[in-house]
Amino acid sequence: MDGSGDKIMFREMRRKKQSLALEESAAVLMRGTSGVLAVLGDDGYPYAVPISYVYDGTHIYFHCAKAGHKLDAIRRDARASFCVIDKDEVVPEEYTSYFRSVIAFGTVRIIEDEGEKRDAMEKLALKYAPDDTAEHRRVAIDQEWGPLCMLEMTIEHLTGKEAIELVQAKDVPGK
Repeated sequence: MDGSGDKIMFREMRRKKQSLALEESAAVLMRGTSGVLAVLGDDGYPYAVPISYVYDGTHIYFHCAKAGHKLDAIRRDARASFCVIDKDEVVPEEYTSYFRSVIAFGTVRIIEDEGEKRDAMEKLALKYAPDDTAEHRRVAIDQEWGPLCMLEMTIEHLTGKEAIELVQAKDVPGK
């Protein structure tokens, strides 16, 4: 929704045959480890920054410092997009690449509540250090807690796309 209460319409994908089903797009977000967060930066310039994240099936969470370009942009305008590249295989002999990627559109908020912030950080820690003990994870989070900021992206629109060659390979029995 925009500020006027009108529903925002996102563009339809031009090459619909290459679009990923919602479940496939969600799977890309689940298995990815980094992406590019894009916000409206200073003087109206786009600001896109590579960042680690965790997707919990509903929201995308990021951690960052408590000050900087990204936070200034989010405070001005919470709208953002987040892109994850799942596959990028350059095929020189075909002058193409076999790609698969997802873009999430939505709004980002700074998590202020301490409990919510800790829950979000726990999700991130579990993704990147799944074999760590709960105690070591708590100690590591506590050591970084002071300067830590957590962000939550609410997804309003999710779209995924893959190379036509990957679509065609799915249609071939035995592939």
